[in-house]
Amino acid sequence: MAAVDLATHPGHLARRLQQAHHLLWNTMVSEEITSPQFAVLNTLVAEPGLDQRTVGERVGLDRSTIAEVISRLGRRGLLDKVRDPQDGRRFLLRLTDDGARIHRKLTVRTARMNQVFLAPLSAEEQTAFFDLIRRVADAAEGLRNPTEPLLAQG
Repeated sequence: MAAVDLATHPGHLARRLQQAHHLLWNTMVSEEITSPQFAVLNTLVAEPGLDQRTVGERVGLDRSTIAEVISRLGRRGLLDKVRDPQDGRRFLLRLTDDGARIHRKLTVRTARMNQVFLAPLSAEEQTAFFDLIRRVADAAEGLRNPTEPLLAQG
C-alpha cells in the first residue's frame, strides 16, 4: 500500500494552519484569552445583550463549548449575565468594562497577527483565500450530522 500525499488532504492542511494560528495567537495576541474567547468578546461588542445560544451560533461553537467559554469569561470578570426581562429562563450577555478594555487591546494585536499570518499571500490572494475557506467552513456546518448513506460510503 502506497502512502497518500497529505498535501492533498484538507484536514491535514487545516490542522497545520490551525497549529500556525495557535502559535501566532499565543505569541502575538494572548496566552490568557483564547481565540474562541476573543470571538465571544467580539460578538458581544458587535451585538450586546445576546443570549448564550445565539453567541454560540455566531462564533460556531457547540452548546457545551460555548457554555464553558462563557463561564471562563464570567469568572475572569469580562462579561456579565443578566436575566432577560421578557423570558426569566434566559440570560443575556454583556461585556464588563474590563471585557471591553481587553477586547480593544486584543483587537490591535489580532490585526498585527493577521498581517503576519497572511503575509505569504498578495491582497488578491488573501481575498480569494477568505472566500474559499469561508465557503468550505459554511458547507462544513451542514456536516455536523452526516446522514447514514454518507457514513456507509466509507
